[in-house]
Amino acid sequence: MGATASVAEESSPEISLPLEIRVHGRGGQGGVTCAKLIASIYAEQGLHVQTFGDYGSERTGAPIRAFTRVDTRPIRNRNKVYRPHHVVVLDAGLLAGDVLDGADAGAVVLLNTARGLAPFAEQHGHYRFAAVDATEIARRHGIGTSAVVIINTTLAGAYARAMGLPWDAVERAFAVQGLEKDLPAAREAWDAVEVREADGETRARQEGERTPPTPVPGVAEVLLDLPMPHVTGSWRTQMPVYRSHAAPCNAGCPAGNDVVGFVQALAREGIEGAARVLFRTQPLPSVCGRVCPAPCMTACNRGSYDGAVQIRALERWIGDHVLDGPEPPAAAVPRRRIAVVGSGPAGLGAAFTLAGAGHEVTLLEREERPGGVLRTGIPSYRLPEEVLDRDIGRISSLGVNIRTGQRMDGAGVARLAATHDAVIVAAGLQRLTGLDAPGADLPGVLQGIDLLDQVKRGAAPRLAGHVVVVGGGNTAVDCARTALRLGAASVTIAYRRGRKEMPAIAPEIDEALAEGVRLLLHRQPVRVVGEGKVTALVLAEVELGEPDASGRRRPVMTDRTASVPCDTLLLALGQSADRSIVPDLPNVWAAGDMATGDGTVTHAIGNGRRVATRVLAALAGEPATSWAGPDAEAVVTPAHVRFSHFEVEPVHPERHLSAQARVRGFEEVNRGLDGPAEAARCFSCGSCNHCNTCLLYCPEGTIHRIGAGYRVDEDACKGCGMCVAECPRRAMAMVLEASAR
Repeated sequence: MGATASVAEESSPEISLPLEIRVHGRGGQGGVTCAKLIASIYAEQGLHVQTFGDYGSERTGAPIRAFTRVDTRPIRNRNKVYRPHHVVVLDAGLLAGDVLDGADAGAVVLLNTARGLAPFAEQHGHYRFAAVDATEIARRHGIGTSAVVIINTTLAGAYARAMGLPWDAVERAFAVQGLEKDLPAAREAWDAVEVREADGETRARQEGERTPPTPVPGVAEVLLDLPMPHVTGSWRTQMPVYRSHAAPCNAGCPAGNDVVGFVQALAREGIEGAARVLFRTQPLPSVCGRVCPAPCMTACNRGSYDGAVQIRALERWIGDHVLDGPEPPAAAVPRRRIAVVGSGPAGLGAAFTLAGAGHEVTLLEREERPGGVLRTGIPSYRLPEEVLDRDIGRISSLGVNIRTGQRMDGAGVARLAATHDAVIVAAGLQRLTGLDAPGADLPGVLQGIDLLDQVKRGAAPRLAGHVVVVGGGNTAVDCARTALRLGAASVTIAYRRGRKEMPAIAPEIDEALAEGVRLLLHRQPVRVVGEGKVTALVLAEVELGEPDASGRRRPVMTDRTASVPCDTLLLALGQSADRSIVPDLPNVWAAGDMATGDGTVTHAIGNGRRVATRVLAALAGEPATSWAGPDAEAVVTPAHVRFSHFEVEPVHPERHLSAQARVRGFEEVNRGLDGPAEAARCFSCGSCNHCNTCLLYCPEGTIHRIGAGYRVDEDACKGCGMCVAECPRRAMAMVLEASAR
């Protein structure tokens, strides 16, 4: 008779491969999922696996079987398991049947039973026997219902301990299957399982040759009722292929960043791997991680589940913590001389792309320090200057020659064009929009962008009393928050549309409201009142009509007016481009806001990079690469995501100064994330991240590992589409047979 011991007291013998496992249970207990979990535990250790069920009658309580194979090489055996090395039994009542048929002496039997090992010692002494009361453990943890307790995950934990498999592989397998909530029950079973070694005679036999897996039967064995090794690929009209689809975050990024790429790299490879992906397209990660409106987050599919991934904050975290910048490029052949006028986001984006391609780039800026509107128009509580300097330093490290104090007009640009292969003009929006209303020239009426510039130069006036800001964009919100920091007792933003139509970044509006800024919506200025200085602003009520060219409803002014007292009036009504600086020459190109008027830092970076790419194509005599986004049908939508494969996980919040503390000065308000853990929430939409779901859900076991990915056995695949249907992230597709060749 063999000795009985807990697993903690005696380690299991080394598992030999190839390995065949058979799971027996009843409908409703989760036997097939148990087999998949066991396969997933092995798969997480880099082994090839195959698993599938054999349901027969699928009613609750009916016997079912499931089969799992494990090997170090691709598994091509399509038969059921007839000579199991391990047998997992979910219901002790099944032992009276044929569940142990084919199991040689020395095979491992794991039984779910409340009776312990003793009752099975005499009859089954020739097996290495393990027992655990998985039903009671699962019931305590509330898995299933009071009528039908589901024990698959609990028993998988006991199996792993009995076989000496590492607990971290169990945790990863449960995460892949979306079953993390059952880990406590699995751990309890892991601790509770008891193992009785086979008797001495059997132990001696175990040390000899393992019985090889049953070979594929021949035609003469049909009477044995074994499944035949038919080549089923000829039945197929369509087949699965691994195919990437566009992630909505990537499709929504105006800068052209591989968002899903850098987020997944951060989760899997760490900051250096993420930086390598990000620096291929992003010249200003720390800047954009603070001031981008984050359309990628608006598009994020996780927003339809438990909250969008904090993509902008992760970009900032990478930019703030990575030590190095982009790798210096090798010099291009031929090496072109290109001048970029303007060092705002578009100019920096263009210079980054050109220098990254190995060309000689000179960046000219009219101010004494580079950065354009990033330096003069964005308050330091949103974008500290040292952050901007660090990102610009990375661009400079590519070999960009930055020359400041260079004021350019059309003639100056023409002279540059005569001495350079190309000139890109990215001078931004220089003309400020005034207020077309009586009294707009009174003292106390200021352009908001000028006030922001004065603050950055250390020459801002002190404000007092009530300040009114007219406008609804980011500049208006920046002016309102800056006014509070300059001493204003109260600040109101007057805007002609509603809150949802405001073009300002939504979190910035929220922060302004938290600091005490008030919104006065659906109001249009009609007159500025005052004698020698502004004292009030007359506003007309506005009703919204049909949408205009911007897609927003057109404001229609009524004759209902009211006067709002104010001590200072700040105008943030927008800006326009001065195109006279761009001469009509074939090697001069406009970029950024002066070309598109999009008005955001990210759009400007993206357009600067696009223009640089077109310039290089033109100089090489090649067609320009299209930057058009993917077709809508190619983008992964929430309907394509299998949310059931993912656990609900709250968003990791960014840290902020309190509203009371931040209005006292210009210290940075948003302190960012406290680490990169948020990256793990990414669904990896459209890109295979080797989660093993296809491997585990293929009912015929026709998918196997190849390198870091997977391969479909075309001879055996019947084209059922189960793998594609179960793929959590649309990284596969079913295609017609002819198009797959």
